Amino acid sequence: MLDTSTCVFFLRGELHLDKIIREKGLENIFISEVTVFELKYGAENSANPKKSHRAVDKFVKGLTIIPIFGIVDQYTNYKVLPRKNGKPMHVEFDLIIGVTALANEMILVTDNNHDFRYLENLKLVNWLERK
Repeated sequence: MLDTSTCVFFLRGELHLDKIIREKGLENIFISEVTVFELKYGAENSANPKKSHRAVDKFVKGLTIIPIFGIVDQYTNYKVLPRKNGKPMHVEFDLIIGVTALANEMILVTDNNHDFRYLENLKLVNWLERK
């Protein structure tokens, strides 16, 4: 499952995701419904919303989008833990994306490990090569 950050790097031309998708197979690449929300928000907030929306629409076309309703119970369990320990989370969308990957037994592809630190069993991988 691709995190929003990975998708943004691709849309900015900073990640050759198209090559990776060909290697891994499109049938093995997923995104969360929340990622679509975040990408559309970013497009609307960009300098050229019309162009950015077209790029997002083209990108998500053909990808399998995983719904989030089925993870409500897992989400609430993970959301409550840090709060009970006096450290409430402020990364709602990342938590939903992470729990969606975890509940569906997927590896999350992200450049943002920090926001997923509360999800102990979540497998993370970073495809972005920093120079």
